[in-house]
Amino acid sequence: MYLWIVIGILVIVVGIGAYLYAPPSDVIPEGDVIMSIKSSRPGCEESDKCYVPSEITVLQGGQVTWVNEDSAFHSVTSGTYGNDTGIFDSGYMDPYESYVITFDDAGTFEYFCTLHPWMAGQVIVSDVQ
Repeated sequence: MYLWIVIGILVIVVGIGAYLYAPPSDVIPEGDVIMSIKSSRPGCEESDKCYVPSEITVLQGGQVTWVNEDSAFHSVTSGTYGNDTGIFDSGYMDPYESYVITFDDAGTFEYFCTLHPWMAGQVIVSDVQ
């Protein structure tokens, strides 16, 4: 009996903590690419829900904003896992933190999360309008 009471209290405390942790929607920055909830778990790549969208096209000189909507740390790092190209790196992004890059050169830029190797995406920068 007491075990169920303790479990009930823990569920309530965790629920209140989760509610208090999430910032109001007007505080969350808007992004072009979202690191979705639970993307820190393997399997998001199977449904293409790690970086949403995982492929984005912008015009040369355009910006891309990534927003971490997951509860885990993430990064946006140029290259592929094990082959960091050094072009850009957000560092570790806290939940609800954003990262913005301006792409001055045309081309295709792959990126990944240094903490979660299954997370990968691509920015295609076009020089044609």
